Amino acid sequence: MISKLPRWVEAGAFSLALLAGTVNAVGLLGVEHQSLSHLSGIATQLGSGLVTKAPGLWHLGGIILSFLVGSALSGWLIGQSSLRLGRHYDTLLWLEATLLMMAALLLTHGGLGGHYFASAACGLQNALVTTYSGAIVRTTHVTGVITDLGLMLGGRLRGGDFDRRKFWLLILIVAGFIGGGFLGALLFARWQFLALIGPALACSALALSYRIYRATKGQGA
Repeated sequence: MISKLPRWVEAGAFSLALLAGTVNAVGLLGVEHQSLSHLSGIATQLGSGLVTKAPGLWHLGGIILSFLVGSALSGWLIGQSSLRLGRHYDTLLWLEATLLMMAALLLTHGGLGGHYFASAACGLQNALVTTYSGAIVRTTHVTGVITDLGLMLGGRLRGGDFDRRKFWLLILIVAGFIGGGFLGALLFARWQFLALIGPALACSALALSYRIYRATKGQGA
C-alpha cells in the first residue's frame, strides 16, 4: 500500500510534475511544437518520417537518445527504483538543473543541442521513479497516471479496496503537470527559452530541501 511511503512524497511528486509541465509547455510553444517531457509524439514522428522522408529524422533520433542517456544517468546514480531516504536524489536534481540551464542558453542562441539537453533532463527526472509496495510514481507525463486513476475508480465501482492516499497522490501529479503547463506558457511569453531557468532553479531548491531534510533525519551523505 502507498500508505507506507513517507509523507514528503506528495510534495515532491507535485513539485516535480509542476516542473515537468513547465518544461513541456516551453517545448510545445518553442521547439517546433514538440513535447520534451515524454517521447510518444516524437517517436511517432520518427516512425512516420521514415515513410514520408521528412527532414530532421536524425534530430528526432537524437532527442530520443538524449532521453535514454538521462534515464541511464539516473539508474547509474540511484541504482534501485525503490524509494529510500539517503539515496542521492539531490545529486540528480542538481544535474537536472544544470541540463536545463544548458538547454536554456543553447536554445536562446538557436542551438539545436538545447533540445538534447532538455530531453536528457526530462529522461533523468522520469527515471526518478519510486516503486514501493506496488506504488509507481512518474512525474513527466500523465497518461499512465490518468490510466491508474481510471482503474482505481473502476475497481471502486466493483466494490474493491480503494487506496485514498494513492488516489490523491495521482490527483496531485495531474494537477501539478497542468499547473506547470500554465506556468510554462506564462514564462515563455515573457522570456522565451530563458523560461527554462525557472525549472532549473526549482530543481536546485528541491535538491537543497532534500539535502537538508536528509541531514535532519541523520541520513547525510
